[in-house]
Amino acid sequence: MTLEVLDRSQTETAAPAAPVRAKPQRLSIIDCDFHPTVKKIDELKPYLSRRWWERIETYGLRPRHAFVNGDPYPKAAPRAARRDAWGPDGSQPGSDLAFTQQHYLDAYGVEYAMMSPLYPSGQADQDPDFTTAMVSAVNDWQLDAWAHQDKRLKASILVSYEDAQSSVAEIEKRAGDKSFSQVLLLTRTNEPLGRKRYWPIYEAAERHGLPVAMHVFGYSGFPVSGTGWPSYYLEETTGHSAACQSVVASLVLEGVFERFPNVKFINIEGGFGWLAALSWRLDKHWARLRAEVPHLKRPPSEYLKEQLYITTQPMDEPESPRQLIDLMEQVGMDRLLFATDYPHWDFDDPARALPRGLTPEQTKAICSENARKLFRL
Repeated sequence: MTLEVLDRSQTETAAPAAPVRAKPQRLSIIDCDFHPTVKKIDELKPYLSRRWWERIETYGLRPRHAFVNGDPYPKAAPRAARRDAWGPDGSQPGSDLAFTQQHYLDAYGVEYAMMSPLYPSGQADQDPDFTTAMVSAVNDWQLDAWAHQDKRLKASILVSYEDAQSSVAEIEKRAGDKSFSQVLLLTRTNEPLGRKRYWPIYEAAERHGLPVAMHVFGYSGFPVSGTGWPSYYLEETTGHSAACQSVVASLVLEGVFERFPNVKFINIEGGFGWLAALSWRLDKHWARLRAEVPHLKRPPSEYLKEQLYITTQPMDEPESPRQLIDLMEQVGMDRLLFATDYPHWDFDDPARALPRGLTPEQTKAICSENARKLFRL
C-alpha cells in the first residue's frame, strides 16, 4: 500500500475514453514523536510567576548536566533540525504552528502527532522547585499554542520526574484533559527508572490510564556513557540505545511491570533493533538467577511483550530489507509505533522509512493502528 498520492501525470491516460485510474487512498499516520518548541522563551512568561520569570532572566536555564550550553549538533543541521524546517520568518524549527501544519501535518498526512517538548522544558533543572514550575508552564503552553489550535496535536504531561510528589500532583492536574495523551519522562535520570523513588509516577499513570513515555536524553548530571564522557557527537547519539536498554532492564528487574501491570511504557527515539537481543539475554540470565528477583513471576520477555511499546525512529537499516522485517517480527508488529522525529535532521519520511515486504496490514498497524489502540484515539 503506497503512502503517496499519485501526481496528475500518473492519473491521466492518453485516450479520453479510457477510465481514469483512481488515486490510492493515503495511509493515515499517527506520529509518536513530534518536537514543538518556542520561538522565544518569552512565550512561557504568561505561565510563570514573577519569581520564576525573574529567575530565568537572571540565571537562565541550568539543567543538571554538563555540556548543555553549547550546541553539539553538526553545522549542517543547526538545532538538530532539517534545513527546510525553519519558519518563513527564520523562527526555530517546530515553533511556527501555521508552517508546521503546512510543512509537516498536511504534507505527510499526519492524523495525530504526539508532542515531545524537549527544550526548554525545565526537566531536571538544578533547582527542583524551578523544574516543577517550568514543566507546568510548558504543559499550559502546549495546550494554548498547539493542542487547542489543532486537534491533530496531542500534548504530553511533562513532570519533574526527580520529584515524585510534584510529578504526581502534575499528573492529577492534567489527567482529566483529553488533550494530553501520555506522561513524558527522559531516559537519563538520577537513578535507573525502575527504582522505587519513581513508582508514585507509575501508580498515578496507572490510576488514570495513561501510558508512560520515555524519550532519549536527559539531565542526570552523570556521564552519558558507562565509562565517562564521549569524545564525539557521533558517539553520544549512537549511544542512546545503550541508555534505553538500561532503562528497560531496570523496569523489568525492579518489578515495575509486575507491580503496575496496566501501565504501558513507550521507549522513544532509541531505535528498536536491540530489543529482541536484550529480551533473550534477560530471559537467559533470569533462568539462572531468578532467586535474586523472586518478585518476577514470569520471564522478562513476557512482560516486555505485554507492556512495552517502542518507536521506529531512528529506523534500523540492515543491508537486507528482509533482515529488518525479521527484527520487527521479533520485537512484535503490534509493539511498534511509527515516529518521524520532526523537525530533526534524522527525520523519517513515512513514505520511505518502512521496508518493502511488509503486508498492508502490518504497515497500517505500525503507521497508525497500534498507536490508535494504545492512546484510545
